[in-house]
Amino acid sequence: MSLSSTPAVTDLGAFAQLKASARANDPEAVRKAAQQFEALFTQQLLKSARAANLGDDVLGGGQQMDFYQDMFDQQMALHLSSGKGMGLADVLVKQMLGTGAAASTPATAASSSYQPVTSLAREIVSTQRSKSSVATTESSVATTGTSPAPADPATFIEQIRPHATRAAQQLGVPAEAIMAQAALETGWGRHVPAHADGTPSFNFFGIKADSSWDGARLEKATHEHLGGRMQKVTAAFRSYESVGDAFDDYANFLQSNPRYADALRDGTGGDASGFARGLQDAGYATDPAYANKLLKLIGSSSISRAGPATKDAAA
Repeated sequence: MSLSSTPAVTDLGAFAQLKASARANDPEAVRKAAQQFEALFTQQLLKSARAANLGDDVLGGGQQMDFYQDMFDQQMALHLSSGKGMGLADVLVKQMLGTGAAASTPATAASSSYQPVTSLAREIVSTQRSKSSVATTESSVATTGTSPAPADPATFIEQIRPHATRAAQQLGVPAEAIMAQAALETGWGRHVPAHADGTPSFNFFGIKADSSWDGARLEKATHEHLGGRMQKVTAAFRSYESVGDAFDDYANFLQSNPRYADALRDGTGGDASGFARGLQDAGYATDPAYANKLLKLIGSSSISRAGPATKDAAA
């Protein structure tokens, strides 16, 4: 029986054909099943890689974009595993179709040579379970003062929206611009600086701790554009007791610093673009594309759908 080389993720007939071949003890079916397992493994790698990015909303994504991106990752995983792949499918086939002592004794030289691959597979599964457990724990303690690690941009925006609205009312600038800046500085809340013991700093705006700051601080490595190149440096950052304290200090920081007077003036009347470009002109960040990145985030679906919180919620 001949099985298609690279089935589509929507082709249910291919899976039915695979099931029938497995019942007939077709060796080719064993290989196809092993390739399906390798495809799942590859898909987890792709998913983990995408989770490390700022989020699809930077490019104007949303729920529909997430849906089609997931389908693309599934199809890409199938394609990568349909040929020689990473070798995981070959290991599984040899283990399942082996004969005699070589098939039944994992400690033999032949099977032990594949142990690193199978160990890696077990480690990936364990890591995914650990991530799920950590995500549940982080969600449950978000209201007790521990730094939240949002599962998606929409959750992050919902968590900071009341505080951003309060800061926006104090500064007279759009709340969407403040939410976008917090998202840009922290990667949608996934990279909020933390102390060595894991205690969160709640520093959502990358505000450094200079000689004028007498509060808590932490030393962290960061990247800055210096001399036209991205360079890694170590700097001291401010640390706060809560999310609310961080947004209050952000508002006070801009108001008390004359260099940001033009940015606040340009941001009045809901002019998010004027505020973003004013921050860049004032040297808030060393990134020459800082304003453009802010504007992309302001126009993203997660932020544009949220809008400012109600007056009661922000109080």
